[in-house]
Amino acid sequence: MSTTIGDKTVEVVTSQGPAVSEVAVAAADSFLPVAGLQYLIDFVHSLTGLNWWASIALTTIFIRLATIPLLIDQLRATTKLNLMRPRLEQLKQEMQNMEADPEVLREGQKRMMALFHEYGVTPFSQLKGLFIQGPIFISFFLAFRNKAEKVPSFQNGGAPWFTDLTTPDSMLILPILTAMTFWITVERNMQEGLEGNPVAQTMKTYSRILAVIAIPVMMSFPKALFCYWLTSHIFSLTYGLAIRRPEVQSLLNLPEIPEPPPTASQPPFSIFEAVKKDTTIESEPSLSTETSKVSDRSISSSSILKQRLKSLEKHVKGKKKQISQRST
Repeated sequence: MSTTIGDKTVEVVTSQGPAVSEVAVAAADSFLPVAGLQYLIDFVHSLTGLNWWASIALTTIFIRLATIPLLIDQLRATTKLNLMRPRLEQLKQEMQNMEADPEVLREGQKRMMALFHEYGVTPFSQLKGLFIQGPIFISFFLAFRNKAEKVPSFQNGGAPWFTDLTTPDSMLILPILTAMTFWITVERNMQEGLEGNPVAQTMKTYSRILAVIAIPVMMSFPKALFCYWLTSHIFSLTYGLAIRRPEVQSLLNLPEIPEPPPTASQPPFSIFEAVKKDTTIESEPSLSTETSKVSDRSISSSSILKQRLKSLEKHVKGKKKQISQRST
């Protein structure tokens, strides 16, 4: 019996040996996050016995599940920013009316910072999604490009209709599916926490254009990358549909956004624009000096004109007196 177990162990180690060496070679010259991701995918592949495409999809789901708390925190921050937007717009209008006065502008910026502190957010809170998804996407992209070049088993690790994961999809099925799932996700989930904000419509417009442009750009990518992208987009769509349900929002204690009244469209508020205006005023004192000079010149010109009018008036009065004296 011990001999049988020993033979089976040798068979397992021998069968897993080439795959482990492939991943080790591929991860040897990679950055630490990229190498760690390659080992994680290989661990899922070895543990479950799934093909590479399914292992990639399963790893993607695990990583996206791990980022859900961060995504919920970003959604809370974005919702709070949208709730405070009317007050920010009112403050922006006041600062624009008094933008020639640096003191008033600085006071407005202090009120703005106090408003952010009141809601517990910062101007950068809505960028959390980029900081989360950006490094993950780059790590997956580099990992799959590396594996496609250095892991021979990727050549037969796909599904029946796309067996080779190292080559582009000549039928363009995967790029089109990826663009479609991205577009559907944009249409359904882009306004999470941004209801009534004009920025949301602008973001949606550019995302639609990106979905169309992405198809020719992705034509040269290996099929392995689409196993991640498609899974990630489907996950995002499912997450967005779930988070919009009232019972889920109540469970997560997300603030409710009231329906905005119909008002005239205004440009979106930008704290950076206000700071830039303050810097411009401080860095260009010559502008105010020049303005004061022009004002002084106009004042002096008006005083000279008044003096001339008075002298002319006196001269006319003197002429009238002389005429009246002669007539008498």
